Amino acid sequence: MTKANPVEIQKHLKGVDYPADKQQLIKHAKKQKADQDVLSILEQLPDDEEFNSPADLNKAIGDIV
Repeated sequence: MTKANPVEIQKHLKGVDYPADKQQLIKHAKKQKADQDVLSILEQLPDDEEFNSPADLNKAIGDIV
């Protein structure tokens, strides 16, 4: 299981424009030099979901971890 937590993930997503989908979040996190733990969690997000806010994203991450 990965060790990244929602606070750490949000640090790497600072400045992202919501609403955002999984691919936008991963792309932004990579630009922010997120580590593999963060990217691994983002890659587990549903492909067909759009996140309207950091709170929406945190809820989805909570369902994963």
